[in-house]
Amino acid sequence: MTTTSVAPIATQARGLASATAAISDSMAFAWRNLIAYRRAPGLIVAATIQPVMTVLLFKYIFGGAIKVTGTTYTDFLLPGVFGWTVVIGAQGAAVGLAADLKSGFVERLKTLPMAQSAYLAGRCAGDLVRNVFVMVLVTLLGFAVGFRIDTDPLRALAGVALVLLFGYAVTWLFAWIGLSVGEPETAQAATFPPMVLLVFSSTAFVPAQTMPGWLQAYVRHQPLSAVLAPARGLILGGPVAGALLEAALWIAGLMLVFVPLATWRFRKAFA
Repeated sequence: MTTTSVAPIATQARGLASATAAISDSMAFAWRNLIAYRRAPGLIVAATIQPVMTVLLFKYIFGGAIKVTGTTYTDFLLPGVFGWTVVIGAQGAAVGLAADLKSGFVERLKTLPMAQSAYLAGRCAGDLVRNVFVMVLVTLLGFAVGFRIDTDPLRALAGVALVLLFGYAVTWLFAWIGLSVGEPETAQAATFPPMVLLVFSSTAFVPAQTMPGWLQAYVRHQPLSAVLAPARGLILGGPVAGALLEAALWIAGLMLVFVPLATWRFRKAFA
């Protein structure tokens, strides 16, 4: 074997080892994020109480005043609460990242032999796992209050996975906000406007046709509504194909914009 043929193999081996190390580092940070819930059970209570209270509030207090066509309000509501859940989880990521910056944790990472991308990737992956747990809890509560799946289990799981994927994409948006402001209190305030625009001006809790006509076009095609349309189709039955394309474009767009922006902000803090 000649020297020219050995060099590419060695380069590939180093690249594979680097990628493997980055994945391992990311998993370690994801576990760090999750183990905090075991050490401080109050965190998981705080993470679950808002979606649970939202289900009960809209089911028993507001639900009687909201009319939907083709299904019950409870069935309409649960996918919307899934969307609310992942956005709330993304807001927590912003606050957590800002807290790590303020406490000096990110400064301590500079002394570790780790891939720079591992911290952010691990944080977002840990939030994804947390969202899965909370959505399972919300689904069980939904079944208890009358929620029913009108398609087959595989399609329903695909609908839930779509919302989770959207939550992962939005986590990068909120991660960029948290890293940009650098203060937990400021991050809490800075994430409130996008959270309101994503959730309360969407079809999460009410159908678009109940809103003023001039607002309906925006509400139907903003990111969360675009994801909830095919998610509801997969879970409750209904058209999926065209709506799924729009949802995929929103998710891809969020990732393409905010993964590089969040990574850039982190590298500036890490430098």
